[in-house]
Amino acid sequence: MISERQTQLAPGVLTDHTDVICSTNIERVVTGRNVVLEQIRLMIQQLADISALTSSIGGKTALDWAMRQDFRCGCWLMEKEDTAMKVITCNLDRSIWRDLMKKSGMTSLMDAAARDEWDRNLERDDIPAISEANILSTFQQLHHSKNEVFERGVINVFKSLSWDYKSNSPCRFGKKIIVNGLVNYTQWGFRLNWGKRRDQLADLERMLNLLDGKPVPESRNDLGVRLDRHVDAQRTSAVFEDDYFSIRYFQKGSGHIIFKRPELVDEMNGIIAKHYPGMLAAQ
Repeated sequence: MISERQTQLAPGVLTDHTDVICSTNIERVVTGRNVVLEQIRLMIQQLADISALTSSIGGKTALDWAMRQDFRCGCWLMEKEDTAMKVITCNLDRSIWRDLMKKSGMTSLMDAAARDEWDRNLERDDIPAISEANILSTFQQLHHSKNEVFERGVINVFKSLSWDYKSNSPCRFGKKIIVNGLVNYTQWGFRLNWGKRRDQLADLERMLNLLDGKPVPESRNDLGVRLDRHVDAQRTSAVFEDDYFSIRYFQKGSGHIIFKRPELVDEMNGIIAKHYPGMLAAQ
């Protein structure tokens, strides 16, 4: 079972749907969004009227006198009102959903796979419109599933580890884990591999910070970024240290990630045991 400590995963993560109202003022967001869309709709109508007038006097349309030559296509304000408003509304709502999600703290609970899924859903053309009812409904659902989201992040990190070494256990997080393809080594020294491994490092650090009750580092300063700076500055050094990890990397590209906080590792293993009952007990 998840401990009480784990249900309070991080400062800023909503504990009730009213937290979102208090922190972001939903009424102001919805009202502002509706006012802006109405002003844009009126602007499109006015631009169409002006364009028709300039065309009637030989000055051509707005596509000729208002657009830079290299950008004559692609401005939705120049399209028909119904077409333009549909796309502009979707673009505006998409940005507002992203901002609300960030302010709610829910993205800090998500692993890279969950964030990618959220982003893909937002890229669809049929996303829910920004309204008070939709916002409250969405974040009520997120509130009820926040522990599930966090646990899925732990499980996804667990599944992503390499089991190619005897010191790695397929049933639990041990004192250390060994991953392949963490670095490259050439005649100029070590370089960190970016991409999948970086996301895994950031996810692993996120889980430990949340379990420790600390804020999750921003993406500009997460474990992957700090390790990359260390490797780049110390091309011949093969050890990185911080509060949670000691990471030793080798010329063949593998990395040994040693946990410094065994009590947090035990909590992650408790989550794994919940989802895979009997595995830890058998060990």
